[in-house]
Amino acid sequence: MVESSMSQVSSPLIGTIIQLASVGDQVAEGDLVAIIESMKMEYVVTSPGGGMVVRVHAGIGQAVTTGDTLVEIDHSVFATTTGHTDDNVSSLAMERLEELRERARLLDDGARVEAVTRRHSRGLRTARENIADLIDPDSLVEYGRFAYAAQTRRRDVDDLIANTPGDGLVAGIATVNVSQFGPDASSCAVLSYDYMVLAGTQGQRNHKKKDRLFELVERLKIPVVFFTEGGGGRPGDTDNTTVTGLDTNAFYLFARLSGQVPIIGIAAGYCFAGNAALLGCCDIVIACDGASIGMGGPAMIEGGGLGTVAPSDVGPVNVHQVAGSVDLVARDEADAVSLAKKLLAYTQGRSSSVGAADQQQIRTVLPDDRRRVYDVRPLLTVLFDHNSVLELRASFGIGMVTALARLDGRAVGVLANNPMHLSGAIDDDGADKAARFMQLLDAWKIPLITLVDTPGFMVGPEAEASGLVRHVSRMFVTGASLRVPIVSVITRRGYGLGAQAMCGGSFVAPLLTVAWPQAELGGMGLEGAVRLGFRKELEAIVDPQERELATQALIGRAYENGRALNVAAHLELDDVIDPADTREILIRTLRAAGDSFASQPRRSFLDTW
Repeated sequence: MVESSMSQVSSPLIGTIIQLASVGDQVAEGDLVAIIESMKMEYVVTSPGGGMVVRVHAGIGQAVTTGDTLVEIDHSVFATTTGHTDDNVSSLAMERLEELRERARLLDDGARVEAVTRRHSRGLRTARENIADLIDPDSLVEYGRFAYAAQTRRRDVDDLIANTPGDGLVAGIATVNVSQFGPDASSCAVLSYDYMVLAGTQGQRNHKKKDRLFELVERLKIPVVFFTEGGGGRPGDTDNTTVTGLDTNAFYLFARLSGQVPIIGIAAGYCFAGNAALLGCCDIVIACDGASIGMGGPAMIEGGGLGTVAPSDVGPVNVHQVAGSVDLVARDEADAVSLAKKLLAYTQGRSSSVGAADQQQIRTVLPDDRRRVYDVRPLLTVLFDHNSVLELRASFGIGMVTALARLDGRAVGVLANNPMHLSGAIDDDGADKAARFMQLLDAWKIPLITLVDTPGFMVGPEAEASGLVRHVSRMFVTGASLRVPIVSVITRRGYGLGAQAMCGGSFVAPLLTVAWPQAELGGMGLEGAVRLGFRKELEAIVDPQERELATQALIGRAYENGRALNVAAHLELDDVIDPADTREILIRTLRAAGDSFASQPRRSFLDTW
């Protein structure tokens, strides 16, 4: 039986013919025979083999249905050249691909040499340089990169594409520290205003990009690092119907992340108005040396009739350090990125780099004279893992030391009294600093270790004028709400309500409350307690010298009663330990605590203060 050399090519669907081969056309296998338009889309019909078109059963513009014959091909006449190909498909694809590449090229710093040069001349890096330094190589999934400023009513689109890339915001999801903690623990959202685009101002479209990222962060529960440098709201966008812009969602959505995920903000250069408001919502604020941060920039200050102010004088870093609105000061952006990576690492898991100093050194930390002040920071350096201690807000609330650290590779928070300031008494700023730090640890799910050496809360008319009663009570309210474990060590003095507040509200609130042998404890300062509690008896002694001898005898008995071993004997402490054993006991206690607290619900929010 001889097979037929003829074949019919039929329509594969219902539609209208918009292109069709002609009689005499030679076609090879896969060559275009017809194009049928259906539902606004074009379908290409190809030849099943090589040959010549010998008959056409339809015409251009004709409606066809599935199975209708379009053409007949004689395969005995072999095509020596390609007949009809869909050159338009491949050429259009290449054209679009080339357009994509060109638009992507315009996003690179290399396309903005003049702007980058100006940026570098100020000692600052570009947005993309900072992000590249922060994240793992080739890990960025960028969002909204082809946006440009909404200003087409006043500027040419090509100009906007070239000069306002990303609408002044680079944003995406990447990994950070993946080599240390693996891919499952290293995902992070990164955002950076681009100061080379309209001074890093907040435009209509970059607000939408932020909204998109913030909503994703809430769904994915991943940390955020935000480079917030910029001049605030942008009044020059024209392509909108907005009157006030007060219905913008970005601030609401970003604030809603508080307490849900770790948020780190970095400010270099000028950070004003809306940019500063976003910075202030962050859990941790890193300011680069030379930055100026303010809720209003020079134009707003002058517009409010408040005088002419240079941008660098609006809110210099040294002012924010003392005020407590900055947690860490970096030398420059490279240092800020290094700090951000270290901060993220505390939330990403255990470190394999452990090791610590010789713990025998701890026995010599305290002065022999119980009345002599000392710096508590060397104790932290010895007690915790090598190079793991990172102090926060060091220039604010200086009577309280707050630091992140690692203990046998595990992230911990450290709250310690500083006897160098007010003898370790807790004042208003110290209480605020401590309470906010407790909240940070609870939000980041990091255990708290407290090192207690305090005579209690600060007292006196001047202290009360600061609203002390409200400030110090924050420590009790916050301590009682913590879901993370607390372990407390009374190193020297644990007196009154201040000592209780340092332990989460009570000596039984921590998982373990221990003291060093030289520690002394009491419901209030022992000298004051004696003079107040035995006032009548002492006043009844007429001779001043005899009265003083009696007073000192009572004080001596009070000190003996308040010695750590005696307090532990009455079960008001869990144990008295050798200072050199502190590290090992802390490790064992937290090991027993496990990580069950990590599954607890997040805090509703974290105080910005």
